[in-house]
Amino acid sequence: MLGFSFTSGLVALFLLPPLAIFLKGLYNLFLHPLANKVPGPFWARFSGLPSWYYAYRGDRHIWLQGQFKTYGYRVRIEPNTVVFCDPQAYAAIYSMKANVRRGLFYEAYKRHANDTTTLTCIDVAAHARKRRYLNLCFTERSILAASRFVIDHVDRWIDIIASEEIQDADGWLHVINFSDRVDALIFDIMADLGFGKSFGIKEPGDNPFKNIPHNISVYMKFYYLMSRVPFLGLLLWFKPHGLDRLLDLIAPPAARQYNRFVHDSVTSRIALHREQEHNPEEERRQDMFYFLAEARDPKTGTIVYDENDLRAESNLLLIAGSDTTAISLSGIFFYLTGNPLKLNKLVEEIRTTFQSLDDIVYGQRLRSCTYLRACIDEGLRLAPSGPCELPREVLSGGIEIKGQFYPAGTIVGTAPWTNSRNAEAYGDPDVFRPERWIVDESAGVTKESVARARAAFHPFLSGPGNCIGKNLAMAEILITVARTLYQLDVRRAPESTLGGGSPELGWGKTDPNQFQLVDAYISLRKGPEVQFRRRRFDA
Repeated sequence: MLGFSFTSGLVALFLLPPLAIFLKGLYNLFLHPLANKVPGPFWARFSGLPSWYYAYRGDRHIWLQGQFKTYGYRVRIEPNTVVFCDPQAYAAIYSMKANVRRGLFYEAYKRHANDTTTLTCIDVAAHARKRRYLNLCFTERSILAASRFVIDHVDRWIDIIASEEIQDADGWLHVINFSDRVDALIFDIMADLGFGKSFGIKEPGDNPFKNIPHNISVYMKFYYLMSRVPFLGLLLWFKPHGLDRLLDLIAPPAARQYNRFVHDSVTSRIALHREQEHNPEEERRQDMFYFLAEARDPKTGTIVYDENDLRAESNLLLIAGSDTTAISLSGIFFYLTGNPLKLNKLVEEIRTTFQSLDDIVYGQRLRSCTYLRACIDEGLRLAPSGPCELPREVLSGGIEIKGQFYPAGTIVGTAPWTNSRNAEAYGDPDVFRPERWIVDESAGVTKESVARARAAFHPFLSGPGNCIGKNLAMAEILITVARTLYQLDVRRAPESTLGGGSPELGWGKTDPNQFQLVDAYISLRKGPEVQFRRRRFDA
């Protein structure tokens, strides 16, 4: 009898979890509030595992694109998640008045209970308060101060590239992987702005910090897979009960190295800030950390960030400020070097607008370069810094999206990769055509077509979750593109296909003219391989 009971208990132990999953799947298919209301693939409606599987592969954005082609503008890609590809849906979800909050997805990025940043905070009121404080650090004054650091780093980066070995009689220099080089540039800029010193990873030679951009990628992939797990609520319940410490232990070595790097760097910058706090303001180092540490509540005048906050927000600003800008620049140069006519048109605008390198500074003249901004926007469209949806949880009272009601608790969102390839918005979405952003009736670009494209274009998001550092990012991109193309010619390395699609990659990734991204919340990528040449000023 005892043996029978023991055996029965073992059978129950092994059968109950699969049975529970099966019953939950049946509920999702037939009884869930979204059942029979929103189309989607069978197994995605049954369980969140397909969505997680494609996140694991890094091509979830490609999978989403396929689902929209099959099911239309909205797809139930997880039992409780509906993703849209439609400008009206975007406005309904991400506007200031939308009845939503950030989903639990963001809490997966918290290493511990005190690691609450502007990114990971999902409480609506607390998030609004944090954003008000962070806005104090991104004023026009702080961007102008930061642009001086940016120019110094970009000029040094160009000097290093220009010193490469000449490869042919036409003066073209050694082939470089642009993504690797621009990662180093933007990381040095953001580390200088955030931690008070450049780590010199763009410099030639050995450097113990050269792996940090790679470590950031590993860090993001590790936490991204947790943020997409089907049992996210259960994982978040376990985190403060010991799982957070376990995750720190089992995190990949590169992710742990990155965590140590951030901790040590912020510690050093805090010490420098304290050393200088009694100096006159003009003698203090006015980088982004300075404005962060000096941010005060407008009502009370008190300092708003304690040491834990400074560590958390510094980590956020480093990742958000380095990877997203580097991704955008990689995409811009991929498409420019793949379209010589567009590239030559841009080079002509830059070299005729500015009479000397000293003229290319952050300001109205640079921002008014119409074709430069159009090329940047087109690159941002085709190579979004994050390819998949930023999830929002519907609050009590529900939400209406394109005439359809979605109840509280539903997760909704739109994906930048698929939004940017919406044929209804762009007509020829896979074509790099900067002219689509410039009204020219004679060329068939009307005010209406530009407005339609703009309605679907949100590279820095919008509403309460928009990118708070977008002006700094745009300053970095404008300065880097303009100062580089003013001093150097550039071309795609002959016969190189790195960064483009190919048949062996599978559906959605076969076009060699499309820059391929890997989904890890941020967009990971390789290439393009390019060659630079020193400009002939007497030509």
